[in-house]
Amino acid sequence: MTTVATQPFSGQKPGTSGLRKKVTVFQQPHYLENFVQSIFDALGGIAGQTLVVGGDGRYHNREAVQTIIKMAAANGAAKVLVGAGGILSTPAASCVIRKYGTFGGIVLSASHNPGGPDGDFGIKYNIANGGPAPEKITEAIYAKSQTITSYHIAEAADYDIDTLGSGEIGSCRIEVIDPVADYAELQQQLFDFDAIRAWFAAGHTLCFDGMHAVSGPYAHRILEGLLGAPAGTVINGTPLPDFGQGHPDPNPAYATELVARMSGPDAPDFGAASDGDADRNMVVGRGMAGEPLLISPSDSLAILAANATLVPAYRAGLKGVARSMPTSTAVDAVARALGIPAFETPTGWKFFGNLLDAGMATLCGEESYGTGSDHVREKDGLWAVLFWLNLLATTGKSVAQIVQEHWSRFGRHYYSRHDFEGIATEKADALMTALRGKLATLAGQGSHGLVIAEADDFAYTDPVDGSVSRQQGVRIVFQGGSRIVFRLSGTGTEGATLRVYLERFVADPAGHGEPTQTALAPLIMAAHELAGIGQHTGLTEPTVVT
Repeated sequence: MTTVATQPFSGQKPGTSGLRKKVTVFQQPHYLENFVQSIFDALGGIAGQTLVVGGDGRYHNREAVQTIIKMAAANGAAKVLVGAGGILSTPAASCVIRKYGTFGGIVLSASHNPGGPDGDFGIKYNIANGGPAPEKITEAIYAKSQTITSYHIAEAADYDIDTLGSGEIGSCRIEVIDPVADYAELQQQLFDFDAIRAWFAAGHTLCFDGMHAVSGPYAHRILEGLLGAPAGTVINGTPLPDFGQGHPDPNPAYATELVARMSGPDAPDFGAASDGDADRNMVVGRGMAGEPLLISPSDSLAILAANATLVPAYRAGLKGVARSMPTSTAVDAVARALGIPAFETPTGWKFFGNLLDAGMATLCGEESYGTGSDHVREKDGLWAVLFWLNLLATTGKSVAQIVQEHWSRFGRHYYSRHDFEGIATEKADALMTALRGKLATLAGQGSHGLVIAEADDFAYTDPVDGSVSRQQGVRIVFQGGSRIVFRLSGTGTEGATLRVYLERFVADPAGHGEPTQTALAPLIMAAHELAGIGQHTGLTEPTVVT
């Protein structure tokens, strides 16, 4: 066990989901080690504790796992549970932390960001409840990273992380576990696997796109193994360090193979995809005239909440629902009908943790293709797919029928997100500063046939611990309930990404058939005008539309 002298690196400040940088940044000598030691120091040390370690299998994952387990041993950890091959999906890591009551875990992922030698890498700490570390811990980690002078690491050969079983590095026990087993066991406790097996046995079909990311082994084991879906149901199901040179973000812009398979008269009954670390989901139905029925994550959350009592785990009803502020208000309408609370939080799954732990919410979701429940403390991509399969099997209805019936009952919330990527940080900051500067004067103003009812900079007071989070995104609400939200993303590694969220509510079913971008056209024009997007960024069109 050795102590290595080091110096701080600037910029090791965790964002929405941990520290994300280019692989080449993490490959610098001492860079990863500094951050890991800062985690341990911010926690007051890990002597005698048990840690979970694993990641999404992207480039540099295996090397990082070796570094972390050697550092855990040198810092006095009693045990490290590591997924075989260094693999653990983010929801599976949360499951393992909770099941075995560990001190916490280190999850290696940059989620839906591209991988490979020139791609992105990420690391975050999850606390004992299985969820991402709250801001008070991430701030402490950052503070330690800026004053660090040394770190501890074992001088040892690389540990065999590919063989199930246990061994030691010094006095620390290393246990290599099946990365899928505990997660699969939990899912069987939540859903009616017999009904879903019968749905497949009756000839219904599914296409699940693993996007060459970590969900592949989980989908193969659960969908094709435990549930009897035909071989070939899971496509792109082998995790690759560069995600097959693709972008592992499950949305229409990147899950193009799935969208293509869901087009045409012979499309499967249901389609789904998951992202780099398997915590996001995209669900697709068979639409009309050979067009795929793309279900927005906001609608998906609302539909799951409205039908939750059809699923064994939620038969007793929901305690409440929660959504991130930019997510559409579709689930709020469901909560009103059910007579349960609906919470609006900042973006970042860590904000849901307190609500779930306090028993104030059962389902929660974000517009960025993340949905989950109180079974773990992360969003969970395959869980959402199993939830939909349970609904299809129980109701005997198609995806299109379920969606249309939901809109007829609750109205349709047209929704889209426009991303403007790669903006110089100072230009993005200037745009947001200028927009915030005129919020007080916007109420009553008209724009493209819309009248602004209110405008603010969203601040959140946590109802459990009283903590306050400010400047979480600019909200502009129009008469009739339409909304535009402006926010800078915290998940990228180059420049800044401006996210513009657009929502229009239509109650009358006669107005539910418009193409989404057509229905949102006045809001799109108003967003460009109000924020001066072109003037500040030079961009007249979004980089990605989802």
